[in-house]
Amino acid sequence: MVQSVERFELRAAGGAQTVLLYGDGALDVALDEICPWLKGRTAFFLSSEPILGHQGDRLRELRSAAGRDVSLRAVDGEAAKDGLGPAAALWQEMIASGGKRDSRLVTFGGGSIGDLGGFLAACFLRGIEYIQIPTTLLAQVDAAIGGKTAVDVGGKNTVGAFHHPRWVVGDSRVLATLPAGELRAGLVESVKMAALLDTDLFRRFERDLDRLLAADPGVLGPVVAASARAKVQVVSQDPKEKGLRRVLNFGHTFAHALEKQLDYRHLRHGEAVAYGLLFVVRLARELNFLEDDLDRRLRRLLIRFDLPELPMRELRAGSDRDVTEQLVAWMQRDKKATEEGIRWCMPRGLGSFDLDVVAPLDRVGDLIRRFLADPWAEPV
Repeated sequence: MVQSVERFELRAAGGAQTVLLYGDGALDVALDEICPWLKGRTAFFLSSEPILGHQGDRLRELRSAAGRDVSLRAVDGEAAKDGLGPAAALWQEMIASGGKRDSRLVTFGGGSIGDLGGFLAACFLRGIEYIQIPTTLLAQVDAAIGGKTAVDVGGKNTVGAFHHPRWVVGDSRVLATLPAGELRAGLVESVKMAALLDTDLFRRFERDLDRLLAADPGVLGPVVAASARAKVQVVSQDPKEKGLRRVLNFGHTFAHALEKQLDYRHLRHGEAVAYGLLFVVRLARELNFLEDDLDRRLRRLLIRFDLPELPMRELRAGSDRDVTEQLVAWMQRDKKATEEGIRWCMPRGLGSFDLDVVAPLDRVGDLIRRFLADPWAEPV
């Protein structure tokens, strides 16, 4: 039975338009629109073996609608985006399969599959149309929305393009098999947006977090849709990340450095972002940016997520350099860094922030040392 599916749109500069369908049974609702789009076309379906093993049957009607169905396989997780090699191999396969300018591509998986698939579509024959069917909460609330596509070359998401999907289908039914850790990681991305963009949503997290972590559909569905709407509102105003869209980097500068130092192992992306949020609100406090108790509220909320501890042994083993120096070096190579230095989305309080704050590197390095020693320290 189909129920409670929300529909909204993202309109970006240059006429790009994405239809978003979110809720219980969203994929069933989307079939009436997407099947005609696939009819008579060569359709590339990009996914991974684990995802297809759990959820592959959900693609049956879309595959049947295509003129020709071509399966593309990627490895699971961030390894799918490791350099240009995986993308080049898949482009060769698309060419050998007779792909044309009017062929279609469908991504079915988490954020890494979506990033890779969007990049494939953006570059293949200078751009083909594609859709995103995200199967993780993190991808539904963040990665699948906004047209950012990329692979990792010397850093996370360093080579890519903006290429908006025709549809994003966030069906809550595909979340039913998510492990608790994946659910938790996705919810952190929602907290990130709520803290600076939707204060009512942040208060809902404070009130309903136990039910959200238990995947209660009565509260999870509306939170996922509200998070997606928050991102759509930002991206529609700033599709190329020239200004406001940088608010979505809240917590990610430090998180990406952690991930790179750990070779994208030991912490899920959302878990790294949680530590990134804790770090940047502490930095904001020490730089006298904070005007309320967001650092205390965010800490109290994230404690309830029961996150894994920082893997300090693995962090220190990531290079021959001091871990603080190495993390600073990774941040200086981050895609958000400029010639002037590392730029931070700096919170002023709940629902308030400054963009492009350049913090002194010595202050950042000093805080990293203290943060790694006790990331859950009480704000002072």
